[in-house]
Amino acid sequence: MSKASTSTAKPAANDDIDRLLNREATAVSRDLEVDRILGAFKLNPYDILGIDPTATAEDIKKRYKQLSLLIHPDKATHPKAQDAFDLLKKAESEVSDKDKRENLDGTVTQARFELLRSMNLPTTTQDDSPKLKGLTPPWKEQVMQKVKTLLIDEELRRRRAAKLAMANEGREAQQKDEEVTSRKRKAEDDKLWEESREQRVGSWRTFASNGSKKKKKNKVEILG
Repeated sequence: MSKASTSTAKPAANDDIDRLLNREATAVSRDLEVDRILGAFKLNPYDILGIDPTATAEDIKKRYKQLSLLIHPDKATHPKAQDAFDLLKKAESEVSDKDKRENLDGTVTQARFELLRSMNLPTTTQDDSPKLKGLTPPWKEQVMQKVKTLLIDEELRRRRAAKLAMANEGREAQQKDEEVTSRKRKAEDDKLWEESREQRVGSWRTFASNGSKKKKKNKVEILG
């Protein structure tokens, strides 16, 4: 084999190795991202998307496109890639909804205010303020943890309200069933009463008729 052909073969082999390594690295990245999404706090779309609450709508679109291509079930081999993909779609949908995002951002603002007050700092303090530097845990991490607490509390309230509503609906349904049963029972009782009334009237007429005949017989005997 000539030196030229040997030198040509080596770069080709190197290219194959590079492509293989890139595929393996991409596969690892897919699995890691699937695991990250599955481990994210499910009530916080920002956490699932792995993006800051200050992100613009355009930032969110780019981030979603990037992640959806990376973990798409048709490409990822992770057994729970579909679950992660569904969570990602739901998160993107929620932060793309104006009302839902405003509600979520309101929770983030509430978390910031409560933390700042606990530190005796004005609520106008910016995230890049020197007073918030060097904190342990870092400021943004504290905010996200507080957001998590608030979202959990909100979800618990929502579930309790839903449970109470279901209980009320159950009581109303039970009351309606009891009313229907009561009406049916009354109708049956009225029917039985009517049937027995006719029987009682018939019995009374028979009794009255027999009594009248007996009186007539006694009267005849006396006259005789």
